[in-house]
Amino acid sequence: MSTFQNTTTSSIIFLLTGVPGLEAFHAWISIPFCFLYTTALSGNSLILLAIITQPSLHEPMYYFLSMLSTTDLGLSISTLATMLGIFWFNAREISFKACLSQMFFIKLFTVMESSVLLAMAFDRYVAISNPLRYAAILTDSRIAQIGVAIVMRGTITLTPMVALLKRLTFCSSHVLHHSYCFHPDVMKLSCTDTRINNAVGLTAMISTVGVDSVIILLSYVLIIRTVLSIASPEERKKAFSTCISHIGAVAIFYIPLISLSFVHRFGKRAPPYVHTMIANTYLLIPPVMNPIIYSVKTKQIRKAMIKVFRSKEI
Repeated sequence: MSTFQNTTTSSIIFLLTGVPGLEAFHAWISIPFCFLYTTALSGNSLILLAIITQPSLHEPMYYFLSMLSTTDLGLSISTLATMLGIFWFNAREISFKACLSQMFFIKLFTVMESSVLLAMAFDRYVAISNPLRYAAILTDSRIAQIGVAIVMRGTITLTPMVALLKRLTFCSSHVLHHSYCFHPDVMKLSCTDTRINNAVGLTAMISTVGVDSVIILLSYVLIIRTVLSIASPEERKKAFSTCISHIGAVAIFYIPLISLSFVHRFGKRAPPYVHTMIANTYLLIPPVMNPIIYSVKTKQIRKAMIKVFRSKEI
């Protein structure tokens, strides 16, 4: 492990880590990661293209899905260069400014994804509880306002968290334990008091992802209560079926995120590669699985994607 003298943040070079203990197999490990990145980028791009080009998908539900695909693309691109750079070329060095930028965008797209999932929960609640006023409530202009609010919310909330890292001093090891810059990972390397950073970071995540998860849960309590009040079993089944894809997207986003938080706080005795694999899963699984879930469970998306494929063949 490298040791450095006390330096200014502008001259700091951090060293990223691949999979600890499996450095000799990085070339082989890169194969499944390449497959996952290719799946995430192509799947989300195809969904975006289908929604843009197919007029039948110009509805609120699919506009929110296009936002979800955009955030998944951003999340994948944020880690692509450093992760594959380590596996292919052992390119571990990253400057402090580049590290802050990557950290900001990873956090931003994470918060944006949580916000989009919340907006999609609201969409499903309105569609099921008040279908006659659905189009009047979720107009195009209102959806655009929600999209702008999602970006602004993430930016305003996360900028102080990342900016406060500039006040820290790093005077010991500069070796990070992930293949990308992770906020708690960077703070652990500081020899300065990080209590303010911890408080601001925790507040930012609780006020965004934490609040979103609670409201999503409450929205589904209301959705279930509304569905159970429907007399016809067939209508109940139809109403529930419109929520399956969203429930899947919520599960694959929050489960890895919660698992990573637990491992960082309570899994200190776990092997280093466990932390690494869970951290990579948290970033890669939602972008990979969301296009698959929506293309399998949503007939309209599946048909639109087939049309896009056929138009390309022609």
